[in-house]
Amino acid sequence: MLNDQQLIELLRARDKEAISVLYDKYSAALYGVVCRIVRSEAIAQDVLQDAFLKIWNNATKYDRSKGTIFTWMLNITRNTAIDKTRSAHFRYNGKIRPIEDFVNKSEAGLSHEFSTNHIGIRKKIEILDEKYKTIIDLVYFNGYTQQEVAEQLKLPLGTVKSRIRIALRELKKALSDRSILRQTST
Repeated sequence: MLNDQQLIELLRARDKEAISVLYDKYSAALYGVVCRIVRSEAIAQDVLQDAFLKIWNNATKYDRSKGTIFTWMLNITRNTAIDKTRSAHFRYNGKIRPIEDFVNKSEAGLSHEFSTNHIGIRKKIEILDEKYKTIIDLVYFNGYTQQEVAEQLKLPLGTVKSRIRIALRELKKALSDRSILRQTST
């Protein structure tokens, strides 16, 4: 089995098998995030396809020092979903719901196959302080922009950005420390 670094190198070399392996490994979790943002399975499928096309076309832009391949793919996918909700066609069709509809919704409506829990992301986030967990949840799992988080939590935008950066740094550190990784996976 290829590790993520090997996969990204193959992806950069335009190896079609690499995108297939990445899709098999991460599409369910990414699809779950997209569904929570766009609230339509049909649209979510299109968004996921668009996101994987962007991943394929931008493989050379991945920088391991800035985060894991999953985080990079999650950002691309999340941004693609948000862009879709902001499109004129999406709004015209009445698909946008008030932002409150996205806050604190459980993944109960999503099948296990599409839940981010099945790869353990939620469990790993539990190591963070509450102020970081809240922001990560709003941004990465509920589709909020940083500005929307700042408005929702009544925080300065710079504070939101700093907390996201700190939270991602702490998660990266925890994930690279095998002893912590074992503790959170049991």
